[in-house]
Amino acid sequence: MKKSRWLISGFAASALLATSACVTDPNTGEKKASRTAIGGIGGAVAGALLGGLIGGKTGRIIGAGIGGVAGGVVGYKMDQQIKELKEQTAGSGVDVSETDGGQAILVNLPDGVTFATGSYSISPSFQTTLDKVAASMVQYPNSLIDVYGHTDTVGSTASNQVLSENRARAVANYLISRGVPSSRIRWYGYGETQLKVQTGDNVNQPANRRVEIKIVPITQEDVAAAKAAQ
Repeated sequence: MKKSRWLISGFAASALLATSACVTDPNTGEKKASRTAIGGIGGAVAGALLGGLIGGKTGRIIGAGIGGVAGGVVGYKMDQQIKELKEQTAGSGVDVSETDGGQAILVNLPDGVTFATGSYSISPSFQTTLDKVAASMVQYPNSLIDVYGHTDTVGSTASNQVLSENRARAVANYLISRGVPSSRIRWYGYGETQLKVQTGDNVNQPANRRVEIKIVPITQEDVAAAKAAQ
């Protein structure tokens, strides 16, 4: 196995959360950082957290042609989208959560439901659920989307890498076929290098076999910075 790679800086995430107000999740009652407050911070910290997009952020923002969300409402929009995605995928095995210190949404598509064992063809029974995820991306257009494929450690490193790439590409292409602009989407296969549950070699761990979709809202400030950097 290869050593896991980190997409964001833990220090930057901690610093951001420390400066954010707390709100209560209406669904769970849990206290958490307010994304509305985070959205209003902007600047270098937010830029660092969003730096993990495949291929970099600046060129993708320009290529996607999106206008961005006002900094003061980006957190509110994220809350809305997360709530709706959780409701729309309830009972499907899909997990919707925050990532990148509350700056992005992570949609985890579980193995065994999304794909048959060893396959990268999306299961027909799962397509209705994925349709709802795609519809959400169309409804909230001011974001960039990364699709990541992951495997467990059963089999060779090479075969796992290929499978992860094929699965990530299959999900990305499916989203595009349902109306999500291809300019907003990139995909990448991590093989067995980013295990959710750390194991040794040749361990059948279902939690490690997954496809993750990261939805990264883009602010108007991000768009302005990208244009200035051209």
